[in-house]
Amino acid sequence: MLAFNGSVFMPSVLTLVGIPGLESVQCWIGIPFCVMYIIALMGNSLILVIIKSEKSLHIPMYIFLAMLAATDIALNTCILPKMLGIFWSHLTQISFDACLLQMELIHLFQATESGILLAMALDRYVAICNPLRHATIFSQQLMTHFGLGVMLRAFILTFPSILLIKFHLKHYWTTVISHSYCEHMALVKLAADDVRTNKICGLFVAFAILGFDIIFITFSYVQIFITVFQLPQKEARLKAFNTCIAHICVFLQFYLLAFFSFFTHRFGSHIPSYVHILLSDLYLLVPPFLNPIVYGVKTKQIREQVLKILSKKTS
Repeated sequence: MLAFNGSVFMPSVLTLVGIPGLESVQCWIGIPFCVMYIIALMGNSLILVIIKSEKSLHIPMYIFLAMLAATDIALNTCILPKMLGIFWSHLTQISFDACLLQMELIHLFQATESGILLAMALDRYVAICNPLRHATIFSQQLMTHFGLGVMLRAFILTFPSILLIKFHLKHYWTTVISHSYCEHMALVKLAADDVRTNKICGLFVAFAILGFDIIFITFSYVQIFITVFQLPQKEARLKAFNTCIAHICVFLQFYLLAFFSFFTHRFGSHIPSYVHILLSDLYLLVPPFLNPIVYGVKTKQIREQVLKILSKKTS
């Protein structure tokens, strides 16, 4: 590494602090984080096994749920092992390229999860508002194209941010990242070069993915509610509404945490840094932890399969 005007030129190694201001208690914070990680792995893996083994669940709603579970496992796995290494073993160093790789994977899986939630909302919209055409519209071919399209969109929109950091930012004031994982803005703020392009690109990606998806998801559920409340029978209204409760819970906790973390990190300068970091950590850890619990409790078919597995083990 070479110094230039007090800055570091193209650092090869970076240091992750963890949670600034809470270094003395990070080992204890790691315990609930580890528990959440284990539950997320077990819960999402169980959902994948159930959907794969039960042929009656090979329909769009549950295929999208399986895609969500797989994405949650991948998202948690690219964050937690390194984070726990920082908290418990003080393994704070990470190579610059590995940091960029972690950053890309995090943004890729986040964008993919948002796209899957959009697909699930559209699936419920067609199933309730236009049920006779549901099987025709959500064909196997469309499901494949939708899955590939969601991942391709995520990659195309997130990869330029990584390239900008790699080839546009050459000088850094410090190599210490005040975060517990490689987050885009946390790394950009270290740069001694002009970072306006990086900030604009980050904002564009956030609103192009989260903003676009949340608009169409909200529109879908508004139309669903209108259709449900127009049903003549109360039982039919309750049945239709119950099929959406789990989706709505997952949708709300994902996007509320996302936007709260996003805006506090960029505009909440008066908020202590450890609050920013904890919110960012929880934003990535809570959805994979809660999703299998929500679907296990609210989805009858998943709940029945879980109880069947448990009864086999106890018998």
